[in-house]
Amino acid sequence: MKPILDLVTKLGPARIAAMAAVTLTLVGFFAFVILRVSRPDMGVLFSDLSMQDSSAVIRELDARGIAYETKGELGQTVLAPRADLAKLRMDFAGKGLPAQGGIGYEIFDKGDAFSSTSFVQNVNHLRAMEGELARSIRAIGRVQAARVHLVIPERRLFERDREAPSAAIVVKLMGDLDPSQVRAIRHLAASAVEGLKPERVSIVDERGRLLADGARGAEAEGAGALEERQAGIERRMRAQIEEIVAGIVGQGRARVQVTAELDLNRVESRSESFDPESRVVRSTQTRSENSLTGGAEGQVSVGNELPGANQNQPPPQQKDSSQKNEEVTNYEISRVTKVETLEGGRLKRLSVAVLVDGVYAPGADGKAAYQPRSDAEIARIAALVRTAVGYDKARGDQVEVVNLRFAETPAAAEFAEPGLIQSFLSPSKEDVMRLVELAVLSLLTLIVLMAVVRPLLRRVLESDAPVAALAGPALALAGAGGEGPTEIAVRENSTNKFLESAKINGQIQAETVERVVDMVRASPTETVEVLRNWIHDS
Repeated sequence: MKPILDLVTKLGPARIAAMAAVTLTLVGFFAFVILRVSRPDMGVLFSDLSMQDSSAVIRELDARGIAYETKGELGQTVLAPRADLAKLRMDFAGKGLPAQGGIGYEIFDKGDAFSSTSFVQNVNHLRAMEGELARSIRAIGRVQAARVHLVIPERRLFERDREAPSAAIVVKLMGDLDPSQVRAIRHLAASAVEGLKPERVSIVDERGRLLADGARGAEAEGAGALEERQAGIERRMRAQIEEIVAGIVGQGRARVQVTAELDLNRVESRSESFDPESRVVRSTQTRSENSLTGGAEGQVSVGNELPGANQNQPPPQQKDSSQKNEEVTNYEISRVTKVETLEGGRLKRLSVAVLVDGVYAPGADGKAAYQPRSDAEIARIAALVRTAVGYDKARGDQVEVVNLRFAETPAAAEFAEPGLIQSFLSPSKEDVMRLVELAVLSLLTLIVLMAVVRPLLRRVLESDAPVAALAGPALALAGAGGEGPTEIAVRENSTNKFLESAKINGQIQAETVERVVDMVRASPTETVEVLRNWIHDS
């Protein structure tokens, strides 16, 4: 213990306190670095959670003993170790977490059906329908969250006119919904609620934009269907043209725009035509008459009725008979009645604009040189486009194919492949954050080593050097009696060197003192001012 006590006494309390402080600082810093590097990489487990879902997820993570982090003022984002994200999500999905703030038909699993009133049952049924619809709508792409409000009028006895139900849906989107997706949401809600029609469903996004108006009825839906049909026609024709032109000029070397003008008028026409050459017997009527005229035979009188009255009468005269036949035939002329109804949305006019790039061939300097396409090739491309879109000159269709040079050549986009350097230069966001973190920790470690450890070691080494220099001559003199002549000579040489250096230092100090004395004698006034300033400073 004596050497340790001597060392402590020689260092002094100030130096020991400084060394202890530096040691604690280094231990804390390196402990922080080790813990930070060894901490698991965290990833997003769930985001945009409600307060109820966030608390349920945190309770479950605490019960499992899994480290987690929360972000946001209300803890909307929960982070967990990246290696366990998939397993945790599957486990939470099996338990119905997160519920996204909606309650489905599981609400009936927790209540007592015998003690609840009919009003409570109706309210729970409405909540369950709204929650299930919200879950189904969230399954659609680009829909991040959804909330459904149903208005179902109560059925009353002896009610003749019943008000139709309606629905309002609020969606939070990741992008924009297509008109077909909006119509799909309306039909989904209408099919899930009894008596609800699609035109009675209103849809609003989180920015307050009205995606579907449930107050205008079927007229607005018909107008939206026509707009969607126009967009569909233009999209289909553009895809057909791009496919056939790309096979000639190359992929990405053509730009196509199609404008379809539709006739939105609904036309109903009736026509009736007769064919006199085509006759059909409709009815035939035949009438026959026979008549007989002659003498008095057949006359009725009192005399003729008496016995023997006809004995004296002359024989009867010759009778006249007549016969009449009449036939009527009715003919029906063939008649054609035609009723035509032309619904709105017919293609009225079509305009197509096609822009194609030229040909790039190696030039004299080895670089790609632009060459325009020939007129015959442009004409063949235009003929193919007319055939693909069903060109009708009488309808007023217009097809224009133009050859112009694009702003940039496609050589780099077609033939350039990402190399190893490009893959290193385009890392993911997680890789960048990890590299930045490691760089900061490395920089801090280097700063601590250069600013703390290095000066401390230098100071310790400088404090030991004079002691070693002075101990050398003393040891040489103490052991001169019992050692050989070679060791004595070495020690004498070291002693002589030490004495010579001391003489040189003494001469330098003496010369310095003489110079100072000469300066004081040469300028005593300035010397007095300097001394006064020193006194005041002290």
